[in-house]
Amino acid sequence: MFVRFLDHLEEWIIAFMMGGATLIIFFSVLHRYGTGLPIPYVQDFLLSLHVEWAQELSIIMFVWMAKFGAAYGVRMGVHAGVDVLVRKLPLTWRRTATYIALFCGMLFTGIIGTLGLSFIWGNGMHHAMFTFLGMNPGDAPEGPTTPDLEWPTWVVYSVVPMGSYLMCFRFMQVTRHFFRTGEMPHHNEAHVDGLDDDDDDMFAALAPITPLPAAGGAR
Repeated sequence: MFVRFLDHLEEWIIAFMMGGATLIIFFSVLHRYGTGLPIPYVQDFLLSLHVEWAQELSIIMFVWMAKFGAAYGVRMGVHAGVDVLVRKLPLTWRRTATYIALFCGMLFTGIIGTLGLSFIWGNGMHHAMFTFLGMNPGDAPEGPTTPDLEWPTWVVYSVVPMGSYLMCFRFMQVTRHFFRTGEMPHHNEAHVDGLDDDDDDMFAALAPITPLPAAGGAR
């Protein structure tokens, strides 16, 4: 159960963030226009609501979506890449170049995750953790807060180490899969979850039916 949840962790996070941000923005727009309508009681009620935090929260949620979406891209093989030179190499060199690229991805995301963790630790996480555990934080700074939500910024920036370490883990999974099968993950644009492979083949077969306009044809 846990392994299955971990395999689809990015989808759950992205779906939650996307749905939440959409609802927040929708409510914010309705509130903005609703306060301008001279409707008794309703206008007063809407004016009493303070939703200045909506824009800041939606921006944070979209940033988190992008970071976890990068980890999803590694797992599904949808990241943009230039492999023209690699495909021209002999098979042995091609495998070596692929391993080098995967290890560089692991190294880079691991370094970014560690630097991000070090940053949020000194930006308020140290103080928050020691205070939560009932220990003396010493001279550790409390850290700044966000302007509207007044959340500790280290909580918002924690997506950097979390997302980067998750990307590093996905690179490890891809490397293991490549070592066992010799194949890299590739995203099939024609595949739709919930449909059988026969249905996918049917849609793929129907795609070329629509003729392309001939050059210099009728206008």
